Amino acid sequence: MPRDSLAPGEYYHIFNRGVLKQDIFLDRRDYERMLFLLFCFQSPVPIRHISDDLEDFTVHGISSIPNAVREEILKERTVELISFVLMPNHFHLIVRELEEGGISKYLQRIGNAYTKYFNIKYERSGYLFQGPFQSIRVKDNAQALYLSAYVHLNPRELPRWKDKEQEYPWSSYQDFIVKNRWGVFLKPAIIVTQFASPREYMRYVKTSGAKKTGLGDEKDFLLES
Repeated sequence: MPRDSLAPGEYYHIFNRGVLKQDIFLDRRDYERMLFLLFCFQSPVPIRHISDDLEDFTVHGISSIPNAVREEILKERTVELISFVLMPNHFHLIVRELEEGGISKYLQRIGNAYTKYFNIKYERSGYLFQGPFQSIRVKDNAQALYLSAYVHLNPRELPRWKDKEQEYPWSSYQDFIVKNRWGVFLKPAIIVTQFASPREYMRYVKTSGAKKTGLGDEKDFLLES
């Protein structure tokens, strides 16, 4: 499926999966590594000691990032992350592009860094992702709301998390309905401010019909078996 062209100020649904549908997250550390990259690579600011910083991140979360580094990332960032889910063999993001080429550079940097980490850890070589990331431009508010539900309902594919999607730790769902764990590195306001309460948003997600009918070509890309 060809991806939509990217333009500053627009919102996009971004997704990719492992080559040959293989798992790309095998343990907790893998998920934590990807989360760290999703937040800290929102700008081109170099993170010089990722392994050391990640140790603090796994214990203290986003507050472990030094204030000076945090301010530099926010000042220079080229994308805003709205929502996310990390699944065993694929991921979904909703991202806003802030400057031209921002999303492409963001995903390329994340993909390169995570692949290098994964290949070293699991003593493998070669590609990890099946190809370039795919993107769908969010055309209107109704689509934005529907896509947020679609992203957050993904964990229902996993038996352990069916009907408990809001508790899945590798998703932004709980950040929408409880407390934003990631502060200014996650920007859910465009969605959550449209609902009077977290309960209302949860009701919308459950009744949205997402993950039942798929999203056309996107269904073929992600869910073919």
